Amino acid sequence: MLKADKLSKRFGSRLALDHLDLSVGAGEIHCLLGANGAGKTTTIHLFLGFLEPTSGAAYVNGQEVASNLDAVRADLAYVPEQVNLYPMLTGQENLAYFTRLAGRPTGEAARLRELFDQVGLDRTAADLRVAQYSKGMRQKVGLAIALAKGARALLLDEPLSGLDPQAANEFCALLRRLADGGTAALMATHDLFRAKQIGDRIGIMKAGRLVEHLDVARLSHAQLERIYLDHMHGRNPVARACA
Repeated sequence: MLKADKLSKRFGSRLALDHLDLSVGAGEIHCLLGANGAGKTTTIHLFLGFLEPTSGAAYVNGQEVASNLDAVRADLAYVPEQVNLYPMLTGQENLAYFTRLAGRPTGEAARLRELFDQVGLDRTAADLRVAQYSKGMRQKVGLAIALAKGARALLLDEPLSGLDPQAANEFCALLRRLADGGTAALMATHDLFRAKQIGDRIGIMKAGRLVEHLDVARLSHAQLERIYLDHMHGRNPVARACA
């Protein structure tokens, strides 16, 4: 569903992404770990078409992003660190607006409220102005928009940042349910615990390069942390679990 083929991006003299090879299949959650500046957000922005690659290519459902941008974006939904909604509109009004913006029919109000149910938002929240929402509630609306759009792939950039443990756990459970329904998800995160909790595979990035590719099922939390810290400190990881 998502594929990077020797994907690179240079900003002046700085190589932000260096020949990335990556694939995320339908029903899979792939987490990208790495420090700030590792290339995680650059990767996501290249898949979204916010940036053009210096070399290589990003593909969504077999279509190259750079040359098929409108078609590709129809298959994508994006959940950033802070989902930007209109604070003076209600949750339901925001959902209806962004669904229409994506070129999808909104259907009846009952359908929109069903989407609130699916993402774990109380139906009373649908009638509240978003200015009254917590961050966790706004992130859930982001997933409701993805459902309404019928997105086949989700790109998430630090969606758990600032969420309390309960909200993060609820968000991850929702993301897992979407993946189990066939959605492909690529998530950039600093949260090793949540990456291990919901990820199928984990990529560790450093200085624009994918330096390790891990099969989550073969890792304990302690092993993941040790491998990650070894890379961050320039040591050779001793306990690898490559996919």
